[in-house]
Order: sequence, then C-alpha cells, then structure tokens
Amino acid sequence: MLRIAVVEDQSIYQEQLLDYLQRFQKENQVPMDVQTFTDGDEFINKYDAQFDIILMDVQMPLMDGMSAAEEIRKVDSKVVIIFITNMAQYAIKGYAVDALDYVLKPITYYAFSERLNKAINRLGKREVEYLTIKVKNGYTRLDMSEIYYIESQGHKLLLKTKDATIEASGAIKELEKELNDDWFFRIHRSYLVNLAHVEGVKDKGVIVKGEELPISRSNRKPFMEALVDQWDM
Repeated sequence: MLRIAVVEDQSIYQEQLLDYLQRFQKENQVPMDVQTFTDGDEFINKYDAQFDIILMDVQMPLMDGMSAAEEIRKVDSKVVIIFITNMAQYAIKGYAVDALDYVLKPITYYAFSERLNKAINRLGKREVEYLTIKVKNGYTRLDMSEIYYIESQGHKLLLKTKDATIEASGAIKELEKELNDDWFFRIHRSYLVNLAHVEGVKDKGVIVKGEELPISRSNRKPFMEALVDQWDM
C-alpha cells in the first residue's frame, strides 16, 4: 500500500488532489493510504518517516514547502517528494532537496497522473519495504529485508540487522502487525524471524545468521510450512 501525504493549505487544491488520487486508485488498482496536512509546520511536527510519497505545496503560510522539504531530508532521504506550485521558478529549486518533479497549478489530471506514475516507478525500482520504529531519540526507518530477527525483552525490542542491533520501545505483538507477513514469522513469544535469513532448523531452535533462536512447540509446524514456501521446496 502506498502511503501518501498531501500538504496543501488551499482547500480547493487539497480536494482536487484527493479526487485525483481516488481516480488514480480506481484506474490503476493501486491501494493507497492518504493523509492531509494544511501547513509545512504542522506536517514536520508529525513527521516520522512514515510516507512513501509527499505531494507538497510550495507556498504555505507558516512554513513553506521548500523549508519543510529541507527538514524532511534531515531524517528521511528515501521519501519521494513532488512539489505542487503555481510558480515554476520555485519548483525548479527542488533539486536541492532531491524532489522528483513538480506539478503546476491549475492542476490537470494528466500532469498529476504522469508525475504519480513516475514516483511509483522510482519506488518500484527500490523494491524496498520499510519499517518505522520509535527509538530513544526519535524515529528511524529500516529496510525490512535487512532485519534478521526481532527479540522482545519486556518493553524493549532488539532488532538485529546486517549492520547493528537497534533498540526500540514497544510490544512485539504490535510490531508484528507492521511487518510483511510473507517475510516474518513469530517462532516464539519473544522472537520474530525474517524467513529469508533462516539458515536451518534444529530440534529446539531456528538458525538465523549463525545464531540459534528458540522455537515454541506450537509454532514449529506452521513455521516449517512457511519455511518450505520460502525455500520453494
């Protein structure tokens, strides 16, 4: 599902963008989760790298779109930004914040859908699904494919990745809902494993990147079925 933010202070354009997004969904069968904001300042205060695409008005009262984009790039280098503006000279400065493109007002559906397809193609080339988690000093976004396993220790979560072990707060049951269930499997009340990184199975444990993790008796059979599918046996 595409997670899209519409940041636009003028209600007429915000409604038009929402109408275009609904039309695009129907025509292209692309599921979307869309949220709206009316100012860059409001958006930045609530931003935690949770979107795939941002449709950003350039001129807004409290914080303009360019300033908001600069703040976003400090914490999120991946999100695709498309500027919405009535002045092309502002939008072309978007290269400074790695914006994908811009759409000029008045907005036509053709121009809008063309840019949105371009954004989706960029996302598709990445072939990445992200997980946003709360950490000690804010939020961070992880490529799900790089997570080996997740361990729960009370109210603390440890996410073992290719490069580090990241500590986060929260419950493993809630985090499980955020994960791609084709990739991750709950083998124990305290462990979620990424099936792509499972190297083997022993009597009482699952081997993930050289570490043996416990598996509960009740989860063993469904886990083996999921692993067989993963290994295409």
